[in-house]
Amino acid sequence: MSILLILNDPPYGTERSYNGLRLAASLCRSEENQLYMFLIGDAVACARSGQKVPQGYYNIQSMLHGIIRRGATIGVCGTCMDARGLRDEDLLEGTRRSSMEELSGWTQEAAKVISF
Repeated sequence: MSILLILNDPPYGTERSYNGLRLAASLCRSEENQLYMFLIGDAVACARSGQKVPQGYYNIQSMLHGIIRRGATIGVCGTCMDARGLRDEDLLEGTRRSSMEELSGWTQEAAKVISF
């Protein structure tokens, strides 16, 4: 089943992106699921490489790596990246600049769309 997860919130400061990634990791455990994730608004910072957090605190970068290894496709809103000064080379390996057009296509093809 094709599932689209849309994250809107920053990686830290709220737990919405954290919880979205927890759900994504769970959904990726089933080989039946093909997961697509779109990071938009402040969530584009979730895809920034080089994140350092205090010991014992969750790490969004590590969580994203886990779902990428399980085959998830991660798109990062290019317009939102530009507005926040995030360059393509700042992105984690396995994530990529994307667009509203791609999000539109994923939305039309997905059996389920979930937004955090």
